[in-house]
Amino acid sequence: MLSLADVLRARPTVESYLPRTPLLSSRTLGASLKCELFQRTGSFKSRGAINKLASLSADERSRGVIAISAGNHAQATAYAATQFGVDALVVMWRGASEQKIAATRGYGARVDLEADGPAGAFERLAELIAQSGRTLVHPFDDEVVLAGAGTVGLEIAEDAPDADAVIVPVGGGGLLTGVLAALGERGGVRVVAVEPERSPALHAGIAAGAPVPVETASIADGLNAPFAGRIAVEACAGLERVLVSEEEIGRGFRFLYERAKLACEPAGAVAVAALLAGKVEARHPVAIVSGGNVAAATASGILDLS
Repeated sequence: MLSLADVLRARPTVESYLPRTPLLSSRTLGASLKCELFQRTGSFKSRGAINKLASLSADERSRGVIAISAGNHAQATAYAATQFGVDALVVMWRGASEQKIAATRGYGARVDLEADGPAGAFERLAELIAQSGRTLVHPFDDEVVLAGAGTVGLEIAEDAPDADAVIVPVGGGGLLTGVLAALGERGGVRVVAVEPERSPALHAGIAAGAPVPVETASIADGLNAPFAGRIAVEACAGLERVLVSEEEIGRGFRFLYERAKLACEPAGAVAVAALLAGKVEARHPVAIVSGGNVAAATASGILDLS
């Protein structure tokens, strides 16, 4: 089980390569916003990728790494691999964001697009690992990766000592598990998981008692994980969890653009969406806003509905 000690061990590594992200206040929302969209590559994912790459042996680095992602973890792994001089191959799929594919290549990774969707991409991933011997940098089911993600929680604890709820967007559950490990021993703080109704991997996994495949179709593509991680399902079963609709995500997105001046992607607006919809009540909430990788056409399409 991931622990606070794991997150504390990750912190010096993460801080050596990545900046601390700001905590901004929104009087209109009545909440603080942890701005992980300002992190390297535009999301919290670079924290876990850096921690994982730093943990590899010389032999593992020489064989290269491989990752799978719709975009944000792909970019993070590519960036981290460049920092350590390691060759990176990322499995994505046809129909993934063209902007995120291009950015992943821009950070130095090769991209495999043989799969036609998330389920097929995981099958393709297994094939490529067997063929290449590369080390997997898993997006949400590796304790070293999750410990790096948990450093977000350490920063929140220091910058928002009066917080009584930390609201976390959830795809595969990696950020949630890391933040829970960082804050779980701190009394008086609820960690609340928020998923899109059209991407309920954690809800489904907890209901089944194990990771199960789900169909995903949310505009919050950064949260469209085909299943939740085993670590998250085991660690987060007792947490407060809410679902938000596509309309609520759009409202959160427009709020962040228009009132908070934050150019997030839809996945980055999910925690704020839950607050605006009245689905989470707290006196001093912190909403995590991650990430900031959105195509102009997607952003304009949502903003046009205001």
